[in-house]
Amino acid sequence: MSFNSAGAPPLFGAPAETESNPAEGPNAQALLRQQHAQDDLCAASARALSAEPHLHYRQRRLYRNTQRLPDFAPHLHPVHGQDDWRSFRAASDGAALRLRYSDSAVHARLCQRHALMPLERLIVEMLEQIRVESLAAELGLPGAAHNLRHRFEVWAVALGQSDLAETVQGLTLLSVALICRARVLGEPVPEGLMDMIESTRFALSAVIGHDLRGLRLTRLDQTLYGEHALNIARNVAQFSVAGEVQPAATRINPVQQTRARLSLWIDFEGGEDKDAAAASPGQGQNPEEILKTYAVFTTAYDRTVQAADLVRQAERQTLRTVLDTRIERQGVALQPLVRQLKAMLSPPRWDDLEHGQDEGRIDGSRLSQLVTNPLQRQLFVRERQRPVPDAAVTFLIDCSGSMKSQRESIAMLVDVMSRALDLAGVKNEILGFTTGAWSGGRAMRDWRRAGQPQPAGRLNERCHMVFKPAEKAWRGVRRDIAALLKPEIYRECLDGEALLWAEQRLMAQNTSRRILMVVSDGSPSDSATSQTNAPHYLEQHLLAVTERIQRSGQIELTGLGVGLDMSAYYRHSDMLDLSDLQGQQVFTQVLRAMRPRKR
Repeated sequence: MSFNSAGAPPLFGAPAETESNPAEGPNAQALLRQQHAQDDLCAASARALSAEPHLHYRQRRLYRNTQRLPDFAPHLHPVHGQDDWRSFRAASDGAALRLRYSDSAVHARLCQRHALMPLERLIVEMLEQIRVESLAAELGLPGAAHNLRHRFEVWAVALGQSDLAETVQGLTLLSVALICRARVLGEPVPEGLMDMIESTRFALSAVIGHDLRGLRLTRLDQTLYGEHALNIARNVAQFSVAGEVQPAATRINPVQQTRARLSLWIDFEGGEDKDAAAASPGQGQNPEEILKTYAVFTTAYDRTVQAADLVRQAERQTLRTVLDTRIERQGVALQPLVRQLKAMLSPPRWDDLEHGQDEGRIDGSRLSQLVTNPLQRQLFVRERQRPVPDAAVTFLIDCSGSMKSQRESIAMLVDVMSRALDLAGVKNEILGFTTGAWSGGRAMRDWRRAGQPQPAGRLNERCHMVFKPAEKAWRGVRRDIAALLKPEIYRECLDGEALLWAEQRLMAQNTSRRILMVVSDGSPSDSATSQTNAPHYLEQHLLAVTERIQRSGQIELTGLGVGLDMSAYYRHSDMLDLSDLQGQQVFTQVLRAMRPRKR
């Protein structure tokens, strides 16, 4: 529920596009990695403070498993690239305090018992956030209290300098936030804003004075505090609508970029991502329920094929020549890549003994030499370390129509990586997924003949492709890998089912590390399924699958977005820039994604 009442200007616009759709190029990749690092640190802090182990950020939105949490308050939404690190720490601290010290059931009953207008609901939410933030100092969290004060002042100053401060509701909101926070926390109003809100504060004092005193006295009792917050919200909304509270100059403007930059958007209920990016999961549900209810109309036309069956032998040879030419032009230094993979995926083990050493443990089998030759000193044995491959890597490639233009670059990438992994002694697979037809194919026709039963479920011919199996060496299937260059195999995509298939194959490998890297450029896309099912049907299934894999901890799952941020689906992701493939940069990105993760 976003604040946008009829007849009034919307005070809360969607966040700036630069946050969810970064510009292309190396700078965008660096910014995206910085965002992910900040999100990981903030999520760790929020988990520790809230005592909730399943919190994480996706595209600057806080999730508990797959359920997106409410936004809580407008000042808890800093913008990457514009706000400082303390603001992001403050946002995570504020959300964690809200989750731990605010009873959501009590708060929900308060809001549901009264039919609140949007402005009233916003003030109630903001005042409850102020209550939990006032507890930080008493809980022995001076750092969190300092961060929250800093973030609130930054937000308030930015709001005061924006065109929103020239509207009735904007100035009223700012005044209420400043007055109530100053009273509840016992902190002064920022000096630069005192003059701006003076007349509004004077007009409001007679209306909310009694309940304002009650906020401070009852802040340890959420129920009593909520009643005072509700009275303040109602009185402020009435006077704002009646025109009793007016700024010096009232100017109603449409939503402008200034408002977007301030991130003054709030979703009171959570669940659905209003400002979905290109890759967005839609509304969150329980992953187990989604996996149980996901349906397939027919599997009669599903198939898993070898790449050799997709392309004639002569054509595979031609495509291999094209691919070899591209790799040669790329100028890849293979041996440094192999050494890095060995160091990363082949940890040293004590697996052998070296006899006849000058030091170490005494070798009992050589004691007789000491009798026959007292000068003999090579009587010791030492354990020897050597690297032993202990990982399996799978590349799962999205073979949808939109990936067709990037097929040569992606084929080059996975071919070189597979060859290097083979030389490093690491088992690896190259898999792909697409559909057997466009717009549902035979599955769609059968569904129509059956009378279009509901729920329709997945309506297309699933096609999984094996370009390189784990049990075969790169040299034996190098022509099959070149089948990735055939444009006719690129149709639509069913990402969730492909992940389950790749997971099953990877779990069959007897190794301590299993790495699954998904190369994709967006969300699942199957027109027949999307048209005949609830919105986000395939997206929700993909999100449920990734959540289950990530939660199990048996597979290290990474999303490699082709020019797109895939963090909406994958907790660990990176954006590949395939526009300039000269040198080792793209391989360095893949190696970075393979690094062991800290628990």
